[in-house]
Amino acid sequence: MRINDDLTQPVLVQSADLDWIPSPAPGVDRRMLYRLGGEVARATSLVRYAPGSAFPRHVHSGGEEILVLEGTFQDEHGDYPAGSYFRNPPGTSHVPASGDGCTIFVRLWQYRAGDDVQIVRQPGQGEPVAPRPGASAARLLFEDAAERVTVEDWQPGAEITVENPRGLEFLILSGSVTVGDKTLGAQGWGRLPAGQALRATTGAQGAQIWIKDAPLQHPDVLPMPQQP
Repeated sequence: MRINDDLTQPVLVQSADLDWIPSPAPGVDRRMLYRLGGEVARATSLVRYAPGSAFPRHVHSGGEEILVLEGTFQDEHGDYPAGSYFRNPPGTSHVPASGDGCTIFVRLWQYRAGDDVQIVRQPGQGEPVAPRPGASAARLLFEDAAERVTVEDWQPGAEITVENPRGLEFLILSGSVTVGDKTLGAQGWGRLPAGQALRATTGAQGAQIWIKDAPLQHPDVLPMPQQP
């Protein structure tokens, strides 16, 4: 399966326009934003857990990055309410579930060799950093030599530019932004290849946005297993 797999092209998706696709686990559905592969795939998705649903235990051979958008995501290690962010590096495993239901943003098989730091940020955690012009606050969730991940609060009616020397991916958490002729509301997603700056105008409520500044595919991205 191939969805938005040409990384040389910009992509803007209002996820609410996409259908929910059932996963192999009952009660767990997905909106696929980016996918290359079958059930094991290099993928970026929104995943919705119905109340009381769970996914069987699995190992993250290619790593997993999660941001909780709605409700409370759970596994045997704890509860993660909306706003939680965590990185499960290759080799980790868990049994994901949600007692009351939740929606999460998930990136799979996009880790690079040697990225083995496990991080859990509960809502509001992360180092405060200087906000860019047009933003009122920003928190650093993760940074190393190859990636920088932030959550930013953008002011209402602001014109904001995010420079892009190596690649950008972003998700609107609340409010709205207009990029070019497309307006993205909550859970709208975008991806821009290196060299194409993000130039956005926020709506009347401003916006909260998750931003990953990193190559869209790391040169040393972990290879996926051969599939039939």
